[in-house]
Amino acid sequence: MSHSLPAARAVGIDFGTTNSVIAQTDGDGQADLVAFAAPKGASPVFRSALCFWQEELVRGGLAHEAGPWAIAEFLDFPQGSRFLQSFKSVAANPTFEHASLFDKRLRFEELGQIFLTHLLAHAGDALADLPERIVVGRPVRYVGAHPDPVLARARYDAMFSVLGRPVHYVYEPLGAAYSFASRLTEPATLLVADVGGGTSDFSIVRVEAPGAVRRCVPLGAAGIGIAGDRFDYRIMDHLVLPLLGKGGTYRSFEKILEIPAGYFSDFGDWSRLALMRNRRTLEQLARLHRDSADPVAIARMIAVVEHELGYALYEAVGGLKRALSSESTGHFLFEGPGLMIDADVSRADFERWIAPDLQRIAETVDGALDSARLHPEQIDHVFLTGGSSLIPAVRHLFEQRFGEDRIASGNELTSIAHGLALIGEDPNLHEWLVPDSMPVGGQP
Repeated sequence: MSHSLPAARAVGIDFGTTNSVIAQTDGDGQADLVAFAAPKGASPVFRSALCFWQEELVRGGLAHEAGPWAIAEFLDFPQGSRFLQSFKSVAANPTFEHASLFDKRLRFEELGQIFLTHLLAHAGDALADLPERIVVGRPVRYVGAHPDPVLARARYDAMFSVLGRPVHYVYEPLGAAYSFASRLTEPATLLVADVGGGTSDFSIVRVEAPGAVRRCVPLGAAGIGIAGDRFDYRIMDHLVLPLLGKGGTYRSFEKILEIPAGYFSDFGDWSRLALMRNRRTLEQLARLHRDSADPVAIARMIAVVEHELGYALYEAVGGLKRALSSESTGHFLFEGPGLMIDADVSRADFERWIAPDLQRIAETVDGALDSARLHPEQIDHVFLTGGSSLIPAVRHLFEQRFGEDRIASGNELTSIAHGLALIGEDPNLHEWLVPDSMPVGGQP
């Protein structure tokens, strides 16, 4: 019995760590991006962020917004709100049970449903009538030291159930591969490198000539939970955390001990940094301030937590990272209550900081080649997508392995959603799906 499905309307959803994008088709083989009339102008890129605040007139007493509207709400009222970004990064984390938001506790799937509800609402008429076929991207490997792909699948299922339609899951780089393949006119073997905010995912696809019965055939894939967020943390770790006491000492029962790294681990995870402003954490920091050999540094850390400077701090970090993508030197300037940092950072410094991460990404690329039983010289095109693929050191990694003439890029933030929507029209849709017969984090 054939599994082929006739062409139909489809929606592709790229739920990203940093940004989310939606594309849709009308069964005509063309995909269009959905634009959101954001506060700063229409854009197809919707920030994967949530903001919560207490409001008595709202049912349940907890109001919320998403995307650029969440950022605007937080900036208008930072002291009275809770800001969450990159919450996708905890999808496969079994230690994450819920986010404590004022007097509410919300699980991952509840955060996701709130996010999707706002995402659809801000799309307006474009997504008022969802088609039956919805294709959602997911990482080849989730973020975390020991991600649980089965747990992530259950959480995704619960999150996307709010759409009221069956959902088909496809590896994110396969979406980008399908998008890129639609531009090719000759047969080719294609490697897609999706280096985003939370993960670096790689897929290899054989593309046949236009008109072939099967235009695209997936060959192999690999992924790792290292990408832009990790690069941000490297900047934070080398430039900011030493000023907040990392590497310092404190006195305990007449002994001088190094401040435990656990005090600073939340600065590497958006989902935790945004929630540090609670009584227990502030009490711990107050004790550390009393016993520290450098109480001024701990006072700076307390200021970051008390004044909820995490968002502004990471915006400054992101600005530096973007500057170093085009310039050899970037200027880092951050001013906030109790904390000021003014420093020049060279691209060479940044590349040295992220060198261990680049090495692990390179090893994962080799894993993708191994899974497809191919060598680098057998790859005809390398398509770089995802915001972090714009970092010169990331691009250089692929130029070294495959040669500059085989590297292609473009539509770094939107190619996945575009391809997912096109996959939704594919009569062999089932061949693109994450297999249900094995763990969600496995290799195809």
